[in-house]
Amino acid sequence: MADPVSTDLLARLQPLMSLGSGGLRELLPHCRMHAFARGTDPFGANDWSGQVVYLVRGQLLASMPDGTSRVLVGGHDLATEPVARLGKIPGSSKAITDVELLALEEDLLDIVVTWNQLAVPGDSAHDSADQTDWRMMSGMLTVDNITVGAFASLPPAHIQSLLAKFNRVPAKRGETIIKQGDPGDYYYLIERGRCKVSRLVAGSPVQLAELKEGDAFGEEALVADAARNATVTMITDGALLRLSKQDFNELLRAPLLQSVTGDEAARRVAAGATWIDVRFPAEYQSDGYPGAINIPLNDIRQASAALDPAKEYIVYCQTGRRSSAAAFLLSQRGFHAALLDGGMRARAGAMESVE
Repeated sequence: MADPVSTDLLARLQPLMSLGSGGLRELLPHCRMHAFARGTDPFGANDWSGQVVYLVRGQLLASMPDGTSRVLVGGHDLATEPVARLGKIPGSSKAITDVELLALEEDLLDIVVTWNQLAVPGDSAHDSADQTDWRMMSGMLTVDNITVGAFASLPPAHIQSLLAKFNRVPAKRGETIIKQGDPGDYYYLIERGRCKVSRLVAGSPVQLAELKEGDAFGEEALVADAARNATVTMITDGALLRLSKQDFNELLRAPLLQSVTGDEAARRVAAGATWIDVRFPAEYQSDGYPGAINIPLNDIRQASAALDPAKEYIVYCQTGRRSSAAAFLLSQRGFHAALLDGGMRARAGAMESVE
C-alpha cells in the first residue's frame, strides 16, 4: 500500500514547492498515491491523461516521448519534476524496484499555481503594506473557491484586475455594513473578523447566518439590481475587502452568470437538466414549470446544500430578476446553473410569437 501524502512531500516537488504551507494543505485531499510492484509497467498499463505524475519512491526506467530512456530515482533532484504531464507521458516504463507515484489533476494544479502567483502583493514603489496577500486569507483562495466556487469561471486575464480593484476598509464590532432596504452598492469579502446576517420578519430581526474570514456577501442586490434583502453587522472588529458595483459587474458577474434562451433551456431540460423556480410557493403552485424544484430566492443559500453538484440547473422566475441573483449564488458555489433569459415572461412571449 502507498504511503499517505504529506505537505513535506509536496514541498519537495516542482512547481508545488512555490505554494507555501497553506496552499499545500489545500492540495492534500486532491493528491493520490499509487504503488506498483517491481517489474511492472506503471505507464504502459495505466491511463494518466490529464494528470501530473511524480515519482516519489523507488527506481523507474521510463521511455520518454522523444525516444530517449531515463532511469529516475524517487527523492533525487531529477524526480522533483513531473515524470508525466500533458504531452510528456512516457510510452512505457519498468519498475526497477517497487515504486510509488503521486498524481493530481493538471488543470487543478495550473489554476492553483496561477492564483497563487497573482495573489502576492507586488514589490514596486507604488505598493504598500496595506496591500492584501490573498494567500493568507483563510477562506478566500481555497482550492474549492478557485476551481469550482466563486472565482472558478473568472478568465485568467481578469484575476489581477479583480484583486487590484478591492479596497480594504476597517470595521468595528457592532458596525452595520449593509442594511436591509438600502440599495446595493458594494460586494464584500471578509478579510478578518466575523459578521452576522439578519432579516426583519414581522418587525423583529431574525439571524440567518454567521460569516467568517473568506466569506462573501452583498452580491444578491448587485446581481438583481434590487434593494438589500438583509442586514449584515460585525460581530467582531475586523477588515473587509470591498468591490464597487461597476467592477463587480464587469469582473465577476459577467463571467459567472450564464443565461440561456427559452428554446435552449427546454433542450437542456429534455436532456436531463432541472428547472429551479425561485418564486414564492404560491407563485410556483400557480404556474410553475412541470418537474421544477421550488426554492425561493431567500432560501437558495441554505437549500443549495441539498442539490446535486453533478446536475445542471436552469433557474427562472417571472422576469429574470430574482433568478439572476439565484443563478449567480449557485454558480458562485460551484453548481452548473444557468439563467432563463428574461424569465417566464420572455419565454411566454417567444412562444406566442411562434404561434
